[in-house]
Amino acid sequence: MAGQLLQEQRPREQVSLNIGILMNYSIPKIMRIIQLDLDLKYKTNIRELFEEFDNFLPSAIIGIAREMQPVYRHTFWQFRHENPKTRVGDPPPEGLPGFNSGVMLLNLEAMRQSPLYSRLLEPAQVQQLADKYRFHGHLGDQDFFTMIGMEHPELFHVLDCTWNRQLCTWWRDHGYSDVFEAYFHCEGHVKIYHGNCNTPIPED
Repeated sequence: MAGQLLQEQRPREQVSLNIGILMNYSIPKIMRIIQLDLDLKYKTNIRELFEEFDNFLPSAIIGIAREMQPVYRHTFWQFRHENPKTRVGDPPPEGLPGFNSGVMLLNLEAMRQSPLYSRLLEPAQVQQLADKYRFHGHLGDQDFFTMIGMEHPELFHVLDCTWNRQLCTWWRDHGYSDVFEAYFHCEGHVKIYHGNCNTPIPED
């Protein structure tokens, strides 16, 4: 399956990847589910997040927020070098910065019924996309969803940044200070803080 072919996976991350992308098979009687990281702080009723399912377009099977650091600007460096006009890895609103899987809405029934998603799980399809984008990931299901999102954005309902307000600033201090704020900027009342890379979460 897909987990076999995304490169450089360590065992813990391999498990994470398989849980995320194959949950539609592992719990077949569940229709929809929210998958959340542990390093979150909720500022609103989680019921409001579940209501985001109502905003999915017919083609969407997964709700997920954009990555708020230039992670994929870095990861897709070779593809970007070979395709200088690409939007892949660029910041929003015009770019495709990739996804962050800290907060995800999975329409499991839609995932099960989607011929496209089923096809994208096939090893040959994963390899084809990995080769096309020169992709070598290490962030589990987040990498997989980011990669297929570059090719098939219609599968995703993009959550507002306030549903996954990521706080990590690691990439600001590691070569991307000049573009960091274009990714990190988020307007609006934060509904969920995400203290990724062990970043302290603001107190009330």
